[in-house]
Amino acid sequence: MKSFPNRFPLPFLLLAILALLAALWAGLMRLGWQLPALTPSLALAHGPLMISGFLGTLITLERAVAIKQKWMYLPPLLAGLGWLVTVLIRTLPLGPFLLTLASLGGVAILIEMTRREFALHTVTMLIGMLTWFIGNLLWLLGWQIFQVVFFWQAFLILTIVGERLELSRVLRPSRIQQYLFGAIIVVFLAGIIVSIFNSQIGARLNGTAFLCLALWSVRNDLAWRNLKHKLPLTRYIAWCLALGLTWLGVGGVLNLIFGAQVAGPRYDAALHVVFIGFVISMIFGHAPIIFPAILGVPINFQPAFYIQLILLHLSLALRVIADYANWYTIRMWSGLLNEVAILLFIGMTVYSVRKSISGK
Repeated sequence: MKSFPNRFPLPFLLLAILALLAALWAGLMRLGWQLPALTPSLALAHGPLMISGFLGTLITLERAVAIKQKWMYLPPLLAGLGWLVTVLIRTLPLGPFLLTLASLGGVAILIEMTRREFALHTVTMLIGMLTWFIGNLLWLLGWQIFQVVFFWQAFLILTIVGERLELSRVLRPSRIQQYLFGAIIVVFLAGIIVSIFNSQIGARLNGTAFLCLALWSVRNDLAWRNLKHKLPLTRYIAWCLALGLTWLGVGGVLNLIFGAQVAGPRYDAALHVVFIGFVISMIFGHAPIIFPAILGVPINFQPAFYIQLILLHLSLALRVIADYANWYTIRMWSGLLNEVAILLFIGMTVYSVRKSISGK
């Protein structure tokens, strides 16, 4: 049996996965499932655990592995420790402080990446890291999560669309298409800034940007051209990405129609079409690229990967319908199925990596 070519990132990856599991547990509690609280602050930390604990650790770890400078492992370490402290010691702001430092370290990493390659995609990802830092800083200063969630959304959306822009360079987007992409990002950033003063106008500007990014991708993202690719893995990745981009467009439509939400079922729908429909689907699709880069082990594609993908999107569609129809029980069950799909993804990824290592 072969061993991992690169064992160093494993502890950081474990911290990220533990944050994901804690966030999923907290999510079930927020949906209304009667589960042990484990820690007094767990349910309240669902959003920070998912965004800064899981995704913040994972994204900064990926950057550190890619650039291969030891100091760059400090941000994922801070993010991993930060979420632990956040759920264990609620009386002190130490957890949010560590997460804020982690995001500041992420900014430093992206500044180095942009210095090495000044391009539209690196600038986009740098702006994404800046929004993560600003969101964490405002949260540290006492702002409520619904007040900073636009910043956290921007962190993930700009990071992902920046990566997609980089990977789609083979299509050679025209200068006009690049200007159009830049204009959409400006609208997006304007929406985030405006949301501080007027959440309704800010949400609708964000919705416009979401919808425009989804439409822009149809012509400029490789995913749409690879839906019928002859290679099974490439085809699977394309479906993950195309479905994710579709949900981003749906999120844009919901923001345009209903504006900002601060609580309740519509708040649940507005957030999760982006954080589950777009972000998690993108993770499903990028995992065969990210994990080999981090661990040095290829992903052995399994047709069963489609089970988790189909379950994720069908259960999310049911959840959104339940949110707007006020079907409380169906919302609980569809949210549970969202999490089952994510757990299947973790299990299938681990199985695929082990199969690649064993060589069978």
